[in-house]
Amino acid sequence: MRALTRLSRRLACLLALCWLAACAAPFDPDQRLSVDVPTRAQIAGVPLIQQEDFFCGPTSIAMVMQWAGADVSQQDVAALAFSPGAGGTYLADMIGSSRRLGQLAVEVSTFDQLLAEVAAGHPVIVFQNLGLGIAPLWHYGVVTGYDFARDEVYLNSGQLEQMVMPFAVFERTWRRGDFWGLVVLPPDQLPVSVAQTDILSAAAALERVEQFQAAATLYETGAEEWPDNWLWQFGLGNARYALGDLQGARQALRRARAVDPTIPEVRANLAFVEAELAG
Repeated sequence: MRALTRLSRRLACLLALCWLAACAAPFDPDQRLSVDVPTRAQIAGVPLIQQEDFFCGPTSIAMVMQWAGADVSQQDVAALAFSPGAGGTYLADMIGSSRRLGQLAVEVSTFDQLLAEVAAGHPVIVFQNLGLGIAPLWHYGVVTGYDFARDEVYLNSGQLEQMVMPFAVFERTWRRGDFWGLVVLPPDQLPVSVAQTDILSAAAALERVEQFQAAATLYETGAEEWPDNWLWQFGLGNARYALGDLQGARQALRRARAVDPTIPEVRANLAFVEAELAG
């Protein structure tokens, strides 16, 4: 009953928002975007999972990870992310739980980033307030597509049917969540709209939660994309060392030194690994 009541409230609020959006101008990509994206995009294969009570955050992560091929359930994610006292999942725990599950997790915050990722085939988790006025309904959903001609955004939103929103409604509900979005990908894939420095930070975060294999994979992926940045090979060397792969660590650190021989941290770590191999 509680879930049914909450769903009824959500639908009532959405109907009201749709009514308010009826007078809004359709989303104009030429005016609103600074990136070039297709007029429509739809990501295939993102599963629709019926969320358990209060599990919209874990369910969103589970949907994205299952789309990528991982065998993970909303209960698995909730064990890492759900806060019973809050009756939900904090934004920081959405990021942290994704990384503890070995995923690349980076935030986005603009329509440029959101639509560029979706157009590239990457589903994006968004934080919305589906309520009105003094009755907020905070919710996580997964954007899986859009269509400018139809003025529609498509979401997997914890139900067994796809949610369709006019752009104006989506923008209003997303704005109330401060335009917070999260791209969660396997570490052998890279987001298209996020700065290299943010991806490097995400790789270092994987090391901090001892997901060293995922970190190593992400550093390798980044090194292929940005071969002139020594930090990728440096990070790869450190991650391989943490995995006990001294030969691989030496190889990566030598590559980092070749990219920039002036970095003292690279020289020091390489000397340490070589001494350990020699001893």
